Amino acid sequence: MPTKDEVTLTPGARRILDVAATLFYERGIHAVGVDTIAAESGVTKRTLYDRFGSKDALVLAYLAERDRRWRDRLDAALDAAPSDPLSRVDAVFEVLAQWTADSGRGCSFVNATAEIPDPDHPARRLVREEKRWLRERFEWILADGSVPDASARAATLLLLHEGAFVVLSAGQDPDAVPAARRAARALVQEAVESP
Repeated sequence: MPTKDEVTLTPGARRILDVAATLFYERGIHAVGVDTIAAESGVTKRTLYDRFGSKDALVLAYLAERDRRWRDRLDAALDAAPSDPLSRVDAVFEVLAQWTADSGRGCSFVNATAEIPDPDHPARRLVREEKRWLRERFEWILADGSVPDASARAATLLLLHEGAFVVLSAGQDPDAVPAARRAARALVQEAVESP
């Protein structure tokens, strides 16, 4: 899924991507131009274009890298968690709590979706794929634990997860992630205990 694998990036391209990622996240995709990214990366615009081709490709690389980091972190937590569905779902929300501790502007994917109106833009497709992956992860956890109606419950867990991130990002409720975690635990516990 990533357009630029981290291993293949030159040091200059890595610096460009790191600077762009920080700027896109902190200021917004549309608020940051390639001139600013090049200047803060210590490269010329030509180097930026040589490495990434366009600002859109750089945005896609930024989102793909965040997606890879998120998936890696989540998969590691799931691998380390006990195999029961309650522990695994709890692990997902623990990763969210850790992730949001460093994410003052919320979900970079939700932010990108708000800034990129074209539904066919490659970045929007990447965002849809990440959300689909997370829903499928929840469904796998539930189905593997023999939880009934795994698909419907996975959709509810995704709503709790994404809603907590958005509410927290909007500054509406600093307890949004712990509250969503408790609700997710209750949903899974009820499903596991029901005949």
